[in-house]
Amino acid sequence: MKGAVVISQQRVGRAQELTTGLDRTLGVPQIVFMVVAMAAPLTVFAGLIPLMLGSGNGIGTPIDFAIVGVVLVLFTIGYSAMTPEVRNAGAFYSYVQRGLGTGTGLGAAMLALVTYTLLIVAVSAYLGAAARNVIETFFGVSVPWWCLAGAGLAAIGYLGYRNVEVSARVLGALLIAEVGIVALVDLAIVLRGGDHGLSAAPLTWDAFTSGATGTGIMFAVFGFVGFEATAVFRAEAEDPDRTIPRATYVAVVLIAVIYALSSWAMINGLGIARAADLAARDPEGLAPGLATRYLSQAAHDVMQVLLVTSFFACVLTAHNVVARYLFALGRQGALPVSLGSVHPAHRSPHVASLLTSGLIGPLLAATAIAGLDPVVEVYAWFGGAGTLGLIVLLALTSAAVVVHFRRVRTATAWTGTVAPALALGALGSILVLVIGNFELLIGSSTGANVFLAVIIAAFVGGLVWAALLYRRRPDIYAALE
Repeated sequence: MKGAVVISQQRVGRAQELTTGLDRTLGVPQIVFMVVAMAAPLTVFAGLIPLMLGSGNGIGTPIDFAIVGVVLVLFTIGYSAMTPEVRNAGAFYSYVQRGLGTGTGLGAAMLALVTYTLLIVAVSAYLGAAARNVIETFFGVSVPWWCLAGAGLAAIGYLGYRNVEVSARVLGALLIAEVGIVALVDLAIVLRGGDHGLSAAPLTWDAFTSGATGTGIMFAVFGFVGFEATAVFRAEAEDPDRTIPRATYVAVVLIAVIYALSSWAMINGLGIARAADLAARDPEGLAPGLATRYLSQAAHDVMQVLLVTSFFACVLTAHNVVARYLFALGRQGALPVSLGSVHPAHRSPHVASLLTSGLIGPLLAATAIAGLDPVVEVYAWFGGAGTLGLIVLLALTSAAVVVHFRRVRTATAWTGTVAPALALGALGSILVLVIGNFELLIGSSTGANVFLAVIIAAFVGGLVWAALLYRRRPDIYAALE
């Protein structure tokens, strides 16, 4: 009887899913392009890996990425097993809602919206700074970073308003270009034997344990931001029950391999003995310097330009993710139903996309008015806070998977209990590391306190939102369960 009820609920869910009105045009490649674009491989190669090397982590950076990759594969096992039973595009909050209840689910929804908003502001600021550097280098003209960031957000708003396939094509082209330049630098280092011959030392356990392991793991998680967004595009995916799990596995493995190999190549290109010192002295110039040394000055210039497009691709994907969170909440009635409307021509969540642009623009303007540095303060502070929010969401989702499959036994013990429980334990440990080192991640004690409060307030605010919805609109609250 219980099995019949579950099957009936799934059929109802599928019927509801078909009425979203969004075009189902996305296959595995398109979704992987958008998700990996949000992870921004070139920005990790040029920005995050040098930061990890120079911050006391030592040369064990490839192992950091490999460990986080394994943890996220474990997470993906449970995440994918639950995908056929979650029928809307709400990703994290939909999974948490199904496993832990509507109240906790709306807490996760609010936390997700705040987390991605923080990440968009962070990367938009760096986008403006990177574009400013390119214009100064090639044209000798100084343009305020916030002006260029605003222009980027306007273009992203236009693409977000249109059909998602347009975004996928743009992201696919940009991703191929940025992965291409990273691969060329890696290959050149390998073919020329690195600084003093190639070494496997960065891949050893001794290299991993000789540095600040907690800091390395913490920064490595930041590099995977966006992999979970596969489920956000569920309503626009072809055969989502198969496409979403496949795209998630491909994205996690691809990101882990790119980062681990690229960090190994960078360390060898710099020299095992001096990589950490060089990274500490000049983290921003490290990757472009390697491009010049092992390829040419032209490669250096191309990398600078592609760094701008990499940030653009990251913000575009994050914009689409937030828009689809709002769209899903609007469809469910938890937010104004207008957010769940679909453009008659573009078949896109246009109202939700416009609201996303309306939220990000003023926040970015506020950081500019406050005179914050776009990289040292906006990117570091907002990005660090977004990383914390992401880890909390991952842990909540793993817990939701375990609880759900203990209640509804439609998955194997490995996919429904063991793998997500292992992921939950690992993510809990990482969360403790991040909170313990949050000041280092943010770069300021004041900023750490403020943003920690923002993350807590976001989740608590979602719980209050759920309580108010339960009291004022019990019909909608009951429909969300």
